[in-house]
Amino acid sequence: MQKKVAFYTLGCKLNYSETSTIARGFVDEGFERVDFTEWAHMYVINTCSVTENADKRFKTIVRQAQKINPEAFVAAIGCYAQLKPEELAAVDGVDLVLGATEKFKITEYVDQLFTWPNTIGATKDGSSRGPAKIHSCEIEEADFYVGSYAIGERTRAFLKVQDGCDYKCTYCTIPLARGISRSDTLSGVLKNAREISAQGIKEIVLTGVNIGDYGKGEFGNKKHGHTFFDLVKALDTVEGIQRLRISSIEPNLLKNETIDFVARSKSFVPHFHIPLQSGSDEVLKLMRRRYLTDLYVDRVERIREAMPNACIGVDVIVGFPGETDERFLETYHFLNGLDISYLHVFTYSERDNTVAADMEGVVPKKVRDKRSKMLRGLSVKKRRAFYESQLGSVCTVLFEGENKNGYIHGFTENYIKVRTPWNPALVNTLHKVELKEIDSGGMVRFGFVKNMAMS
Repeated sequence: MQKKVAFYTLGCKLNYSETSTIARGFVDEGFERVDFTEWAHMYVINTCSVTENADKRFKTIVRQAQKINPEAFVAAIGCYAQLKPEELAAVDGVDLVLGATEKFKITEYVDQLFTWPNTIGATKDGSSRGPAKIHSCEIEEADFYVGSYAIGERTRAFLKVQDGCDYKCTYCTIPLARGISRSDTLSGVLKNAREISAQGIKEIVLTGVNIGDYGKGEFGNKKHGHTFFDLVKALDTVEGIQRLRISSIEPNLLKNETIDFVARSKSFVPHFHIPLQSGSDEVLKLMRRRYLTDLYVDRVERIREAMPNACIGVDVIVGFPGETDERFLETYHFLNGLDISYLHVFTYSERDNTVAADMEGVVPKKVRDKRSKMLRGLSVKKRRAFYESQLGSVCTVLFEGENKNGYIHGFTENYIKVRTPWNPALVNTLHKVELKEIDSGGMVRFGFVKNMAMS
């Protein structure tokens, strides 16, 4: 019987890219990768600790695996495993916990412990599995880089170009979970991009913890080998990739040269996701962000000047300590008046070992929830207004590979979601369409522009 392994990923696109790379390592070792809902000898959970909810979900996911195979070997890897290994190891059913550097050597740890596939109920020496084994480094040791990419549906890939962060935002655990800022070599990124292209993938999404800091640690030191702009220019030359998308970039690291290049690029699409976190300068200072609102306004205006139809997404945190009613309304009105396309709203939750956890001016949970609801409502209005502004325009849609309730979905280059009745012939193809109207599901209906199929 072939060894079977299943994976569950919590958190960001970066986690997904790393899960895929780790999974390919298991396949190379003779495992068959199966869906997490299927019976497997081993279940690997790649954890996140950005929000409190991600922490809580971990136990539920372990129970799901145990219901399918009570004797299964369960491993926890990733950010939560680095931050709180003992806490994860204490969860009933968990056998192995691997931190920031160890996760990439998981097959070695598993091979040391167990004989496959005849029994997974005992260790190699025949003893019972006993307490979970923990292998978690001091985060200062997480100073090397492992390249990764994830291929989800056959249409889009997440390409990791950078890891770690040197910023000291007062609410964030990522530097504690992933270590210092470090980057793939430019040749390494291009190699992975070509591998993705060779598999027929049409779109690459660049991902990392702080991708605007790309080049730092590229050659094993703290200096920049290349810049993010160098990376953008080089990726634009990769053959076969129709679209390149920047997942998220800090406003202070989004330079004019990058914006202007994207505007004339053959591959990069007019879509930016730029974390703001607060529209109050006083709150931004408490968060130790590296910009104030005037810089953010400047970045949005520069994008709009170069690409009037660009999609601009914004991250914002509500309920941060010191966010008074006045400061929240300052954020609300700032965002309401800004020419942006949608919001990702995060409700602040206290994280151990962060400066913000000990700050004064704690916002009650009910108030946090109310503010979150207000901004989510604003996001709906912003997205609707953006979609309406694009009706009548001709765009290029890349169709995805999943049949969702009888529809096939796709995204325009500027991230407008469209749908049409399911047609498998459309999967992973690009088509010119005219955007017609917004349907009841909040997506856009369209008409194909004749004789303009792209591929």
